[in-house]
Amino acid sequence: MSIRRSQSQTGRGASILLAVLTLMAVSAFSQGQPGGSHSIVGSRQDLGPEDSSKQVTVTVWLHQHNKDAFDALVQQMYEKGSPQYHHWLTMEQYKATFAPTRKDAALVRDFLSGHNLSVSSTEKNNHYVTASGRISDVQDAFNVQINRFNVKGRIHQAPTSEPSVAGQASAVVAAVQVSDLTYSSNAAAAKDLDTGVPFRGVQLTPGVNPNGLFFSANCFRSPETKTFTTGGGGPVAVYFGNRYGANITSAPPNLPSCGYDAAELQTAYGLKKAYSSGWNGAGQTIVIVDAFGSNTIVDDANTFSALNKLPALTSANFQIFTPNGPVNCGTACVDGNWQFETTLDVEWAHSIAPGANIALVLTADNSLTNLDIGNLFAVENLLGNVLSNSFGIPEIALVDLFPSELVVENGISEIAAALGISQNISSGDDGDFLAVDQADFGIDFQTGWGLNFTRIADPTPNPPTVPPLPFGFQSGSGGGTSVFFAKPAYQHSLPGKFRKVPDISMDADPETGVEIIVTLDQIPGHPQSVEVFGGTSLSCPMFSGLWAIANQAAGAPLGQAAPYLYQLKGSAISDVTAVTSPFNVAGVIFDPPNGAIFESADALARPLDGTTNYVSALFQSARNEKT
Repeated sequence: MSIRRSQSQTGRGASILLAVLTLMAVSAFSQGQPGGSHSIVGSRQDLGPEDSSKQVTVTVWLHQHNKDAFDALVQQMYEKGSPQYHHWLTMEQYKATFAPTRKDAALVRDFLSGHNLSVSSTEKNNHYVTASGRISDVQDAFNVQINRFNVKGRIHQAPTSEPSVAGQASAVVAAVQVSDLTYSSNAAAAKDLDTGVPFRGVQLTPGVNPNGLFFSANCFRSPETKTFTTGGGGPVAVYFGNRYGANITSAPPNLPSCGYDAAELQTAYGLKKAYSSGWNGAGQTIVIVDAFGSNTIVDDANTFSALNKLPALTSANFQIFTPNGPVNCGTACVDGNWQFETTLDVEWAHSIAPGANIALVLTADNSLTNLDIGNLFAVENLLGNVLSNSFGIPEIALVDLFPSELVVENGISEIAAALGISQNISSGDDGDFLAVDQADFGIDFQTGWGLNFTRIADPTPNPPTVPPLPFGFQSGSGGGTSVFFAKPAYQHSLPGKFRKVPDISMDADPETGVEIIVTLDQIPGHPQSVEVFGGTSLSCPMFSGLWAIANQAAGAPLGQAAPYLYQLKGSAISDVTAVTSPFNVAGVIFDPPNGAIFESADALARPLDGTTNYVSALFQSARNEKT
């Protein structure tokens, strides 16, 4: 992120904002295997059997042919020195040797029909067959009990055990999708750290708003000294350190506290030099897969592009595909933030690689099945060499409730790897959690933030908080060690036996987020608003834009990004903002009974559990400011 300095100013309420900015590089190929027994009982409740007469859709995914040979071939495609290195398959070669056959699909259709299930479709390359019927018939067909589960306050249906298939069809079935579990958007709005309520953006007023300069770019300002006193003689505290964000007493648009426009992040990431050499993604296509979409994406993105001096999106460089049929951003879309997700993905992939084309693949909903189908559609139709997924679900949820989904995800990702396509995926925003989404075939995960909060002064008249009150971890990027996928060869230098994510970081913290332009009510022609958003849903399209530029510079498809990251020299990847600062916040409390108490930067950051890689800053609370 960029850093701009300004004159220090006084303020009454203050707390410490601890922003962890880590850069991790992990990678690449591994094999799926159970990592032991794991449970998320604390976040789910079994509500008992689902209504057996209820209609349900089931999707049966088929095994590839010559799977062991396919796995070995893809491995060799990413091994320098191998005769197969970067010799990507064509789609015709893949279909002829490795795709399921019509005979395989016919076996599955016969099996489904024989169990009173109505077959509705067969994928063109026989990767899956879809059918529908009563839950009682699905339970009989796949030898499962389907129950209702309360997962984090939402009711889902899922089998209590892994579905199985008997008879001839068993040899060709890889996975059965019968759950209604869903993927979640990772788009996150900048919010008031005291209340947790997202900041309100600024409505666009034609001819009045400045050109792309809506929010302050001063996310981290020059160090300041703050003194807090208590009436009656003590205690007194003096703190010194970095300052976060715009003055809270400033009129809008200085709330949110900061937010970057396209030019600011282009400069921060050194892209202007690349653009001057003609490397802007020209000739490349970034494929974005999202659920529902945004009803106003073209108008919103083009307003954003005009204000940020980016090329307009037209039929020549922007297309929308809907593999499940018509889409609309209605209640379920808005409730899940998918209109913001789609807007963030499109506007910020375009910001980083303004010369690239964008293919937006929109699915009918955010079900696991439909988003898997969206990814397969993008891969099989060779829409582009870079595929961006900013959605996810914690891996442990799938291991616990629906492990066959991991098989489906990984299979699609391996096809992409074989065709020379890079699939880039957000690592999620659940903090130091278990691996999110795919953790196997060279997929690249993006992350970039963590946030802790410590109170050092109480509300106006601002006596010091003695001792400082740590609120602990507030939010942050997902990541950790997979419990399902073995450690790939490129991670040989890392400890443990299982794959680790994320692979690389870019700006993701909503509190140092970016501007987007969106029509909030999703009605075309209605007023547009400038909002500040982040989350790993920002990292993913930005890295996808960067990888499109890398493909352009290489003059050929590079395939999955993750293997390259491990081969780079340490100096090739650097933090825009250093992960430590000599001006991290520290202070002294003068308490008459106890004397002087020194509060070190590390002590104030104690909830960070020992990490030394962080930047802390004085943050002024809007709720505590007396006007």
